Amino acid sequence: MIAWMFTTWLRIKNGYPLDGAWGQAIYPRKNEEAMERIKLLSQENAQLRAELGSIKDRLANVERIVTDGSVALDREIEALRVTKN
Repeated sequence: MIAWMFTTWLRIKNGYPLDGAWGQAIYPRKNEEAMERIKLLSQENAQLRAELGSIKDRLANVERIVTDGSVALDREIEALRVTKN
């Protein structure tokens, strides 16, 4: 009985659907609820992927600056100063 309670708790905690005595789904009660949850998770996934892409771009720039020789960096800074003036 304790193992059954532990298994049910794990299923609830991790979002798995619960089954009744005859195998019918108890949670989520409606298919609409599951579809809405999937829709929200998909939107969040897309946002996180976009954010990860921008972070990868920033990291590439930081790596370029760190690994680039100081001479090349000095040349780029001087070129920027010349174009502003």
